Amino acid sequence: MFSKEESRLLKQEFWTSFGKSFPRKWLLYDTKIKGLSFKFHFDTKIALVALDLEDDLEERINHWGKLLALKSILLDEFLPEAIFEEEYFLENGKEISRIYVLLDTPVSIHNKKSWRIVMEFFNEYMSKFESFFEEYQDIIKG
Repeated sequence: MFSKEESRLLKQEFWTSFGKSFPRKWLLYDTKIKGLSFKFHFDTKIALVALDLEDDLEERINHWGKLLALKSILLDEFLPEAIFEEEYFLENGKEISRIYVLLDTPVSIHNKKSWRIVMEFFNEYMSKFESFFEEYQDIIKG
């Protein structure tokens, strides 16, 4: 069992190590679309990369419709494993819409032996998400 401080330090070490192992500027929040962002998530149970829609409901519905129109392209050409959830609830109870890819291997941020697997997963799948976004961002913004 880890104390909060030990857990915080491990998380910090993971993200620093990830940045050094894969030194590039990720798109993440810099999509130029309000409420649309890309996220990395890694905790004591799972790792995933996601495209999140967190804007007001009207804008969320608008952008979700555009992403659904591109669903077959995303699945066929970029991320066949992508999961679409129009109603996704974050740990804090907030409802968002999310498209994500889940690492199918049991991992924990507290287990350094799983870090390399997660880093490679993040690099591969976020790169694919970003490629999709770069190619279709005009449609999504539209």
